[in-house]
Amino acid sequence: MKEFLVEITTTIPDGTDPAEVDARRAAEAVRAKELAATGHLGRLWRPVGERRSIGLWRAEDENDLCTNVLGTLPLQDWMNFTITALQPHPNDPGA
Repeated sequence: MKEFLVEITTTIPDGTDPAEVDARRAAEAVRAKELAATGHLGRLWRPVGERRSIGLWRAEDENDLCTNVLGTLPLQDWMNFTITALQPHPNDPGA
């Protein structure tokens, strides 16, 4: 699988029923655990003081990432993704 750095900004539309927001957030937590268990979600961070997330994701290719991974997130209708494909660096100390 290939690795991707994904920045996610979630914007909830004005007027959205708070119950729908709560339900989607709860479903999002469940789906994130499922994607972590299958190896698609490696890490997830939130920059201090910001409402966006940065994650290390894995998929066969960018299409697979968008369609079969990120596209399955319950909040994805409200999300904006910035995707950067990654490749190993020869000086990576984790290699």
